[in-house]
Amino acid sequence: MTLAEMAVGHSGTILSVGGEGTLRLRLLDMGLIPRTRVTVQKIAPLGDPIEIRIRGYELTLRMDDAAKIEVRED
Repeated sequence: MTLAEMAVGHSGTILSVGGEGTLRLRLLDMGLIPRTRVTVQKIAPLGDPIEIRIRGYELTLRMDDAAKIEVRED
């Protein structure tokens, strides 16, 4: 399952971060690294972007970026 497929209020653990080059490095720099717990807080009315809670802060991601992050739902 990807982060983009998770419902609001659900939590999971990041398994892998996809993407290539600069995009992947940017995601990793924001704290989206494997074995990190993440919770989907909100989804925008039109479905893009989503807000997640990770490592004690809120982060907003585009759905395209969230689709590159594999998670295991708790």
